[in-house]
Amino acid sequence: MRKPLFFLIGLFAFSAIHAQSLEEIVKKYTEASKFAETSHIKTIKMTATMGMMGMEIPIELWMKNPDKIKSVSTINGQQIVSVFDGAKGYVVNPMSGSSDPVEMTPDKVKETLRSSLFHNYIANYLKNGQLSLEGEEKVNDKPSFNLKAVLDGGIISHLFIDKASFLLVKVTTAAVESFPSNYADTKGVFMPMKNNGSTNGMDFSITYSNVEVNSPMEDSIFKIK
Repeated sequence: MRKPLFFLIGLFAFSAIHAQSLEEIVKKYTEASKFAETSHIKTIKMTATMGMMGMEIPIELWMKNPDKIKSVSTINGQQIVSVFDGAKGYVVNPMSGSSDPVEMTPDKVKETLRSSLFHNYIANYLKNGQLSLEGEEKVNDKPSFNLKAVLDGGIISHLFIDKASFLLVKVTTAAVESFPSNYADTKGVFMPMKNNGSTNGMDFSITYSNVEVNSPMEDSIFKIK
């Protein structure tokens, strides 16, 4: 009896030593995503295309360190603009029936800033006590850590970190599911160049075709004219 008992104790001890803590996972994710390099970058401009419902939607994004961000999507000749100038955010969506700017709510501002490559939002969730480790699941047949984030308003998001690469490989929030992939490094900007997913039952794909780093970028870009 003593031998099996010692074996089990040793097995549990081995598992405890080699188990990844939430803090370790986030640290390795931060290192794998090269946030230390991104922090030295001043501006990022990206060009992308979203495929959805048979449409090809051009997207342009501007980011200026630390917290200015703007995106412009063109649908049927109309531009949908989302912009945050570091203090206030606005959305202009003519497809809603009006071209007047609508000020973002605080929750919408936080959602917008999660798109910024200058923000390590997973590390922020950990710091703010919003993150927990919910075990492991397979994503594309590969084991990953399932991190649960409780966002403002009680919204739940699950963030899946690949166990081998420690990169983000799946995100689920409410009715949206996405799979970032094709990670690449462009002059210190390390990001997924492709993102496939679905929202409310509709499939979408986002492909980034160009990333410009440290190009001149006036603050006026982030103002609603």
